[in-house]
Amino acid sequence: MSDRLKVIQWATGNIGNESLKAILMHPQMELVGLRVYAEEKQGVDAGRLCGMADTGVLATADSAAIVATDADCVLYMPRHADLDEVCSLLRSGKNVISTAFLFYGETLEETDREKLRAACEAGNASVHGTGIHPGFVGMVLPLALTGMSRTIDTVRILEKADWTYYASPRITFDNMRFGHPKEEATLEANAFARFNAGIFEEQIWMLAKALGATLDAVEIEQELIESKSSYDVLAGRVEANTVSGQRYQWRGMVNGQAIIQIDALWTLGGEYPPHWARPREGWTVSIEGDPSFRTHFLPAASFERRDLSIEDHVHAADIATGMQAVNTVPALCAAPTGIRGTFELGNVYAGIGFRR
Repeated sequence: MSDRLKVIQWATGNIGNESLKAILMHPQMELVGLRVYAEEKQGVDAGRLCGMADTGVLATADSAAIVATDADCVLYMPRHADLDEVCSLLRSGKNVISTAFLFYGETLEETDREKLRAACEAGNASVHGTGIHPGFVGMVLPLALTGMSRTIDTVRILEKADWTYYASPRITFDNMRFGHPKEEATLEANAFARFNAGIFEEQIWMLAKALGATLDAVEIEQELIESKSSYDVLAGRVEANTVSGQRYQWRGMVNGQAIIQIDALWTLGGEYPPHWARPREGWTVSIEGDPSFRTHFLPAASFERRDLSIEDHVHAADIATGMQAVNTVPALCAAPTGIRGTFELGNVYAGIGFRR
């Protein structure tokens, strides 16, 4: 009898496809199910869908069949997250790791939080959300740095990203509403922007819980920048006087002071706003305290090869997102029942390890 963990991959987009490859390569995992959405993927062997050898596991669009499949964990990576789907998986006895939401499920509205807790209890299962950011940068990395702290005054996470070479019109234009009139991209007008703001906010509550702070509130600020001219990017066209820059700031407040702050500086081609901060591309995590630390994080396809395209380097972030989830599977499967935060799962590291 195999002692490998039985894993189901839910969805095969840019991130899910990379996750699927890793499951098939992982020495501690066995793929037992694959949920897909596209009609042309249904009935296709999982290996063929990710460029690997046939596995005998055929992709299905039947969610009920997936719920009925015996498995230890589901890697849940759909375009549109559904709490009821996750609860069904949990009630069936499967642990769930999501890259779409639930980065700190304890922050959900009370009704949803109790529903999630009840599903975990019913199935004796656990749920966790992770990825690159939200995920590693906003939760794992800051906590790792504080392992060298005596006391902490502030935690700040700063992200600078140019979306010019991100090849997803759906996320870039439809969801984030780059290339739209300003009034269509505000937090008030854009439901996805509110959802996205909420999952980033979850990181602040999680850090506060882990580091012993009681927050008064989390404040959110948004600034939208309009393009001065029309131009093309990889995902489509940006017309003049539409959104080409988005700045968000989340502040965890105590007595009127921000003790945890996340800044996102996102642009899509065009000129960089002159009044914005100019950090290095990627993520910078700073901890002010006794002592203080700062580190910069940037995923890349390689730091040594020179034959790779900018698209290869952009896609490295998709791979990193999927791998953070895959590598968390053993820890979550060993964790107590319930909603599990990053600080409750210990150190996560590569299960496949060095290339063989």
